[in-house]
Amino acid sequence: MPDRTSCAAFAGTRRIAGGALAEVALAVRGLSDAPVLVFDDATGRVIDLDLSGSAAEVAARYASAEDARGPGRPKLGVVAREVTLLPRQWEWLAGQPGGASAALRRLVDAARKQNEAADQARIARERAYRFLHALGGDFAGFEALSRALFAGDGAGFETGLADWPPDVAAHARRLAEGAFATQNVASQTAASSGVRANFPT
Repeated sequence: MPDRTSCAAFAGTRRIAGGALAEVALAVRGLSDAPVLVFDDATGRVIDLDLSGSAAEVAARYASAEDARGPGRPKLGVVAREVTLLPRQWEWLAGQPGGASAALRRLVDAARKQNEAADQARIARERAYRFLHALGGDFAGFEALSRALFAGDGAGFETGLADWPPDVAAHARRLAEGAFATQNVASQTAASSGVRANFPT
């Protein structure tokens, strides 16, 4: 999976910088004559950079942002939010070891673990789609490429990328890493059982 603190800058369809946010911000700062889009590697979304001030100020600004986003677990704690359930569900939760809150936390953790691979594949698909849409939403073949991505068709995705600018295609492959494995398994399972798998288009 792409590093959650890294990003990539594109001038048109050419990748001009990549890496830590502070490094990319400084590289982009020196290109005032060209429109540049900077993409968060973790989400595929465009990042709006504040390049005002000196190079030292820009570096300090985004070094601080990296520290805030950096690897590692946040301090553990609980957050109180409203949960709406039916009376019978509250009754069941109240009878669980540790009470309702502890039971809900266990259920959520179990669901996260069970669906982790599928969730990661979904995140990879959405991440690659955002990037491709931002840079090539009006390119010929974009719709077919998107369908292949969301259908879990890795071969079709590669075929579609063959006609795209090399830097864009390479970055899309990186963002889409892991996007196809779980859907391929689901498709094979459905085919063997005679059930057709339905994927978003």
